[in-house]
Amino acid sequence: MSASGGSNDQWEKMKKQTYDLEERLLEYSVRIIKIVEQLPNTRAGNHVAGQLLRSGTSPYPNHGEAQAAESQKDFIHKLRISLKELRETQRWLKLIQRVPIINKPELLDGILQETEELIKIFVTSIKTAVRQAHGPERSRRAEKKQK
Repeated sequence: MSASGGSNDQWEKMKKQTYDLEERLLEYSVRIIKIVEQLPNTRAGNHVAGQLLRSGTSPYPNHGEAQAAESQKDFIHKLRISLKELRETQRWLKLIQRVPIINKPELLDGILQETEELIKIFVTSIKTAVRQAHGPERSRRAEKKQK
């Protein structure tokens, strides 16, 4: 048993995310880069492009950092960073669509759907990791914070 009350095996399982998620995050980053390359070379376009590029490509390396986490607390922290960046990316994508800054804003529907699905995956992963790390009572409080 570890100091947090869970077994080492549970911790190792949580650290090992599936290749599927890693591949989805890589493809997500590729899609974000392609969108950024379509944004106009204007003051607004360049600003949004920089922000979207930073937040939209961040979940992939942060997921890698979570896989190499030094502790369960560090693992949860890295997952939360990925979630935060996905939520920020979602906002930038909605802004691009609303203005619209690109010629065919409806093309963002697919990436917005993928963003929503990835957010749900990370929320669930964080809840599971917190539950395993802290037990049911602290887990409920942490879940309320995530919403």
